[in-house]
Amino acid sequence: MSSKVTNIVVAGLGGQGVLKGTGILADVALRAGYDVKKSEIKGMSQRGGSVTGDVRFGKEVFSPMVPNGEADFLLVLEPTQVEPNRHLLRPGGVLITPEAINTDTLPHKRTLNVALLGALSAHLPMPEDQWLESLRAGFEETFFEGNKKAFLIGRKSSQARQAS
Repeated sequence: MSSKVTNIVVAGLGGQGVLKGTGILADVALRAGYDVKKSEIKGMSQRGGSVTGDVRFGKEVFSPMVPNGEADFLLVLEPTQVEPNRHLLRPGGVLITPEAINTDTLPHKRTLNVALLGALSAHLPMPEDQWLESLRAGFEETFFEGNKKAFLIGRKSSQARQAS
C-alpha cells in the first residue's frame, strides 16, 4: 500500500446524491483496508444549493479536508459546479463530469451519481467486487440492481475512454 494520500472531491447540488456518493466512496476505501477521512459541506443543499464532499484515503490520513489545488479527482454531478470547484483540482488531476456518461443508457436519471462513481472507480485501486459490496450496503435491496447497472455503465465508459 502506497503512503500517498488520494484526494477526491465530489461536487453537485442538493438532492443529486453527493453525500450518498461520498459515503459509498469512503466505504469502499475502508473495505480495501485504507485509512479514510470524509468531510461534507452542505450549505443550502435542501434548496438545491451547492454541496461538496471530500474523501481522502491512503496508508495514513490526518485531515478530512482536501486542500485547495490538491484534489486528484474532481467528480462533478452538475455542470454548473465545475468552475466554482475547479480550484480544488491539482494540476494534472482528473475532472469527471456528467458528459462522461450517456444518460440515456441509465436505468433512472437519479442514478447519475452512481454512474459517475463507476467512472471514477476505473481510476482507483479498489476492485469491482468491493465497489459492488459497498453499493449493496449503501442502498435498500430494491434500489441495488438499478444502481449496480448504472455503476457498471459508468465504469465501462471510463475504461473505454482510458483505452482509446
